[in-house]
Amino acid sequence: MDLDVIRTKLAGIGVGTVVYVLQHAGLYHCFLPVRPVTPGAPGFIGVARTLRTEPMREDVLAVRRAEPKSSDPHRIAIDEISAGEVLVVAARGELGAAVLGDLLAARIANRGGAGVVTDGCVRDLPGIRDVGLPVFAAGAHAATFPTRHVAIEVNVPVGCAGVLINPGDLLIGDDEGVAVVPAERVDDIVDAAVEQESVDAFSLSKIREGVPLAEAYPLSPALRVEYERRSS
Repeated sequence: MDLDVIRTKLAGIGVGTVVYVLQHAGLYHCFLPVRPVTPGAPGFIGVARTLRTEPMREDVLAVRRAEPKSSDPHRIAIDEISAGEVLVVAARGELGAAVLGDLLAARIANRGGAGVVTDGCVRDLPGIRDVGLPVFAAGAHAATFPTRHVAIEVNVPVGCAGVLINPGDLLIGDDEGVAVVPAERVDDIVDAAVEQESVDAFSLSKIREGVPLAEAYPLSPALRVEYERRSS
């Protein structure tokens, strides 16, 4: 997967278009309704790196605190992230504590990470804004990670915001939310999204000319012929 090529192809193409194409390909469960946590945050395109969490239990937490910090899956997920990867923290929809703050976001940014996605909360929003890393979450909470979470495993299939995400899947985020494209379907879905964006732009131009929706969206046979002629 060449992220530079994908980013070039998808420049200006929104999550809504990608999800539309996914649905037409029979993939209906590929949208995460999470949002950027800071106003004006940039979107992202990257490859999923996952962290599975479970509810905190005091005895497990005590064992973890006695172990070297370098063995903590939470830290491993962040410290070993690669350029172009998006950290997906499966927080089980738990909104009672954060999974990440500005220091961890800064480490991800320093490693070249493309962003963070979680169905939980994050903290230190002013600091995250200063870091500039795209962070998408279900909300914000000042409590720290161990208050509600135990990190279990890195780079395994996880459920996040009701969507299955495998390590290596393509993730695309903008103000609308996050789309996940299965790794084995990236080429055809991206190419179809590019084509759909072109068709939509043509439909919009016709609507602005006063053409009724029944003809312009979806394209009538006559307009489809016109579109194909212009695109050739």
